[in-house]
Amino acid sequence: MVDFLKKSKKLLGINARNLTYLRPSNSLRAIRIADNKLLAKKILSRNGLPVLQTYSVVKKIEELRTFDWTGLPSTFTLKPNKGFGGEGILVIYGRKKKPPYPWVKADKKLIEIKDLQSHILNILEGNFSRTILPDFAFFEERIKLLKLFKPYSYRGIPDIRVIVYNSVPVMAEMRFPTRESGGKANLHLGGIGVGIDMGTGTTTTAIQNDKIIEYIPKTRLSLKGMQVPEWKEVLQLAINAQQITKIGFLGIDIVIDREKGPIILELNARPGLSIQIANLAPLNERLQRVKGLKVKTIKRGVKLAQDLFGGEIEEELEEISGRKVIGINEPIEILDGEKNRYPTMAKVDTGAYRTTLCKNLAEQLGINQIIGYKKVRGALGSEERSIINFSFYLDKRLVSTEAFIADREELKYDIIIGRKDLKRFLVDPAKNVFMGRRG
Repeated sequence: MVDFLKKSKKLLGINARNLTYLRPSNSLRAIRIADNKLLAKKILSRNGLPVLQTYSVVKKIEELRTFDWTGLPSTFTLKPNKGFGGEGILVIYGRKKKPPYPWVKADKKLIEIKDLQSHILNILEGNFSRTILPDFAFFEERIKLLKLFKPYSYRGIPDIRVIVYNSVPVMAEMRFPTRESGGKANLHLGGIGVGIDMGTGTTTTAIQNDKIIEYIPKTRLSLKGMQVPEWKEVLQLAINAQQITKIGFLGIDIVIDREKGPIILELNARPGLSIQIANLAPLNERLQRVKGLKVKTIKRGVKLAQDLFGGEIEEELEEISGRKVIGINEPIEILDGEKNRYPTMAKVDTGAYRTTLCKNLAEQLGINQIIGYKKVRGALGSEERSIINFSFYLDKRLVSTEAFIADREELKYDIIIGRKDLKRFLVDPAKNVFMGRRG
């Protein structure tokens, strides 16, 4: 594993990335947009994409001298406009209610107005700027943390880095703030990066300081197998941002607010390459697979991302368990009375013990010979149901069973498959959701 980590850093070096993808894909105008946080926010917001609220901007020392500190909320983030690598970002977690009313940083240290003034001066002088030229400082709203992420995040907000190329998200990771990183979701400062399966939005391999880990430090909280909320919306937002800004090779940082959902945090035209380690996959191979594709819609870009780069978790589960992962709606082939195959869609229902087939379809297929009866208790009380011999193929596997027949003409599916017939499968409720033939 150590050899892989060392090798993965060389799979797509910074120079190779710049020559092959960044320079041909990103115009100077596009790079200027990504490097200017306030400009990027303005462009994205103008096009209807969600961004964080800007409370105030300080452009000159004169503005700092007359700044109204009473207008700031108790919690906010202070950022340099052209900063990079998370440098110069100050996260304010709250404010004390007693004089001199200091704010509280993510690391629980107190900070007063004079400290904020000093920090802003450093920003204005360009100490955190990529170009070391004079910069702007701005105050921005702080995200409301999802309960799902609270046990995993040390006094900060996790974000999702998505690499998009040619309108296709090719790789993603979730980055968690830690005590070591001072509450910032920054891997260079000691934050945790966790790879994300592009198909399902499920977390995979976790790294900290370029070393693979399994749990949040000093806990037994596993970082693997977590479902990222609103995953498709995250991918759609990433593609939309790329198309609006016309930045061909782009790293997009997205956060999920407890009330507002996915929001664009910032854009990066030179995304770091440690994302490869968290995904145990070379970025170059994925970029090559989508290079030159004609991607006309955002929906198509999402589907390509999920089809081409999804399935790592699913394949691993199948390998470990020896069972196939299926969704809650699956195509099946029913064997009729003459052993011909009749294709249809079925609902997978782990809440039902026995499979149930529509009575009219059973008659149509000539498999309605009753072999017995059984009393069952349903929502309308106790009833007696007929049982037939029934065989069908699910994911190319033959299932022979005894099934109920019932009137399902008014229901969406002609058949529901109960857990009695799912012993060779694992059910993922988020997989392959199908809307059915009847509305």
